Parts: sequence; C-alpha cells; structure tokens
Amino acid sequence: MEIVRSLAPGIAQRPAVLTMGKFDGLHLGHHQLIGTAVGRARELGFVSAALTWEPHPNVVLRPDRPPQLLSSLEEKIELIAALGPDLLIVAPFTEETKATSADAYMAQICAAMPLRELWVGEDFAMGRGRAGDVPSLMVIGRDLGFAVGAVAKVLVGGQPVSASRVRELLTAGDVEAAAALLGRPFGLRGLVVQGDQRGRLIGFPTANLQISPNHVLPADGVYACRVVTDGGASLPAVTNIGVRPTFDGLRRAVEAHLLDWGGDLYGQVLHVTFLHRLRGEQKFSGVDALVAQIRRDADAARELLRAG
Repeated sequence: MEIVRSLAPGIAQRPAVLTMGKFDGLHLGHHQLIGTAVGRARELGFVSAALTWEPHPNVVLRPDRPPQLLSSLEEKIELIAALGPDLLIVAPFTEETKATSADAYMAQICAAMPLRELWVGEDFAMGRGRAGDVPSLMVIGRDLGFAVGAVAKVLVGGQPVSASRVRELLTAGDVEAAAALLGRPFGLRGLVVQGDQRGRLIGFPTANLQISPNHVLPADGVYACRVVTDGGASLPAVTNIGVRPTFDGLRRAVEAHLLDWGGDLYGQVLHVTFLHRLRGEQKFSGVDALVAQIRRDADAARELLRAG
C-alpha cells in the first residue's frame, strides 16, 4: 500500500475507486466500507484508494471537545493496510479544510486522481457545514464524472456498529463486547517509562505505559491481556488501569504485569490487547490484602488466556 499525505494533483494515474472517512478504530463498519471499495476496484481493474484525515476532523471542528480516539494514526494506517487498498491518502484537516465546500473538495480529489467511483457510509457527510451528504455527492459526481455508492451500516446485536458505540462499551469496561464491534480485541500502544516501582517492591513488577491523553482507555479496573513486545513476543499479562487507591494514588495509570516473565522492558513500545475484564479497581486494607488479590487475578488471567 502506497501512502501519500496530501491531495496533490496526479497522485494516481489510473482510474480509481475511492472510499473516505475518519476510520477511527477501524471497526466492522469500516471493514465493510473499505472492503467494498477494494472489491469494486479489483472487479474493474482500477486503483483502490482510501482517504482519511489527520488530525481527526473533530480536533478542528470541535476544539472545545477534543476527540477521545480509538486508534493512533500509526495504528489506523496498519489496520487499513491489512484491508488491501492500493493507496492511502492521509490528508491534512485544517481550518481551510473546514471552510471548503463539498464540491470544491471533491474537485481537489478529482484533480489528484481519475476518480470513477466513490463509496461512503450511508450517513456520511463532508464539506463546509457537512453539506456533502450522499444525495449531494451524487449530484457532484454527475458533474465531475464519478458514481457514488452508499454502504449500509453493519449491525451487531441488532444495533449499528459505530466508533461512539465502541467508546461507550470501553468506558463501561466491556472489552469483549467492544471486540465484537471492532472485529478484534481492543488494544493500546505505549512506551514503557519509569514508574514508582511499587509493583516491584511487592513482588509484581509492572510496565508503566505512557499513553496519549486523547486515547480512549477502558474503564478503571483489572484486565486479562496479551502484550506484544518490540521483539514480537506475545506474552500473557494482567493490566491495571486506575489510580491505585490502596496507595492513595492520584494519577491515572496503565500498568501491565507480564506473567511469568522478568526481562527489562524500559524504552520498549508495548502493544496491549484487552481480552477479559477481571474486576473493577478496589482499595484494599493493606499491602498483604492487595498482594493476595493480585495472585488471584494472575491465576484467573492464566486460566482465561489458556482457554483462548
């Protein structure tokens, strides 16, 4: 997959089938949309292309409410690449983009590639004032020479899959239901940084992860996880999210205790996937009670992870 970071003229020479969206989290609805565009391009012998924006448009559209993201740009690129488009356009979203009308923006896209088909979600809208909905894009397409197709929402449990629904499930701690909408377990990437060493002192060393403040976190609590290291090793883990109330903590932290492993992780970027919620965060009467519970958590995590 080729990646370009602008809508410069001529980024694709052959006729193209394009899909576009924010694609935060790459859930099953996004899979369906990108898969449709890729499939159509293969049928027609055209270039398959996906367009997304950086930063997330809501950073510019709603600066008073920064978006809580399900995926970083790096993760989004990896997930899109796995779906097979030939070209990914990561276009800047600026104040100028915000002020650009839908027809003017589509004209920029048509100058960048010989666009023949555009596939979007049925509730998609773009351009100044979100005026570029599906009926409007069909009119614009007739003028600029491309057809428009709308992909229906994917339903799970009778409800549409959406990034906002995934966020709601994660903030409620329901990582298994979130995984059903994503098509994979929810994951976080973070750099291992120096912590206060409390875990090591009580016999359960943890990797303290530095997570972007605008990244969605599951609800505070304890989770059975798998952790992938820089070297590609996939290891079972118990991950705690919260303020560690037994120690009167104030700062929310993400800490992973890798089971039956004692190597040095400082400076590595770990990918943590959340498979099962074990319990909510608790305040214990003392360190002994906390240690006893951590042992029970580790045993429960091993059992769940062995079961698959």
